Amino acid sequence: MMQNEITPAYEKALPPPEPRFSQADALETEPQDRGLNVVVVCSSMEETRGALRKAGTLASELGFQITLVVPQTVPYPLPLTSPPVLLDFAERRLRDLASESPVAVVVRIYLCRDRFEALDMVLKPRSLVVLGGRKRWWPTAEKALARRLRHKGHEVILTETE
Repeated sequence: MMQNEITPAYEKALPPPEPRFSQADALETEPQDRGLNVVVVCSSMEETRGALRKAGTLASELGFQITLVVPQTVPYPLPLTSPPVLLDFAERRLRDLASESPVAVVVRIYLCRDRFEALDMVLKPRSLVVLGGRKRWWPTAEKALARRLRHKGHEVILTETE
């Protein structure tokens, strides 16, 4: 894969609804790497909401931070810097979604050509990943992604909703 096949488009720390730290810290927009991290991979909004709930439980109990990774696929006819969904719109929707979390969420949107390759590039080795999906008896894209991430050595929790 060429170097320009993925580009970070947006990264921002979104404080929890009721900050547990000083007001100066609540205004901080640069994410901090505290080492302990739960990664939630965005799929649909409802499925991601369930995954963020599960990750919020883990993060608050274990003292982890949450990173919401959003691999936004840009089709080949378009330049990589021109996604079909405007970043402002995506940012607003993700901000609303992240505001429901009991802990701070760092949102990272990556513009890419291939979702799997982008995740391979951005996830640290042996990451703890939470995926949301619909409960189905047949194989789903989320189950395939979970299987692929496990094969790469990541710990994956798949939360399924009805």
